[in-house]
Amino acid sequence: MRADAQKNYEHLLAVAREVLTEQGANASLRDIARRAGVGLGTLYRHFPTREALLETLLRASFDALKARAGELEASSPPDEALVAWLREAVGVAHRHRGVVDSMMAAIADPDSALHASCVAMRAAGTRLLARAQAEGLARTDVDGVDLFALLGALAWLRDQTSPERRADHLFSVIAGALLTDRPPARR
Repeated sequence: MRADAQKNYEHLLAVAREVLTEQGANASLRDIARRAGVGLGTLYRHFPTREALLETLLRASFDALKARAGELEASSPPDEALVAWLREAVGVAHRHRGVVDSMMAAIADPDSALHASCVAMRAAGTRLLARAQAEGLARTDVDGVDLFALLGALAWLRDQTSPERRADHLFSVIAGALLTDRPPARR
């Protein structure tokens, strides 16, 4: 890609990130193009679908979550690593407000632009879960599919208008239910 085209592409991504942060995953693509100062055709030339745009924006965050899982695996006890990663994954999904529906649909659709990124992120969390399970620190009746669903549910909850404190409390309840031998969360 030419230097000026690369600069325009990066600008378009920055504007898309800003608009999606403000308006959520269902923001108008026309608004993104307008705010970036390009035509809708230019946006579609780079990103033929909303999913393609989301995948490009989310890939870096999902790659960071995969790397973070490796760091936590190497540096933290299994139960703490799992909960820390889940909290960070929920935070990523929340920062990309409204993306949960797309993530949940993409994980089941191999043809989705988001599928590979979601599968890789789920695999990273699954490794942390399996490690905690092997140490007897996490329930064995939960698998990576369940963990991804819990991530989606917790991120959806954070996207709601309920107070953040309530979302944090419910995260602790869910994390406590995921792990074994943990006292119930206190209010």
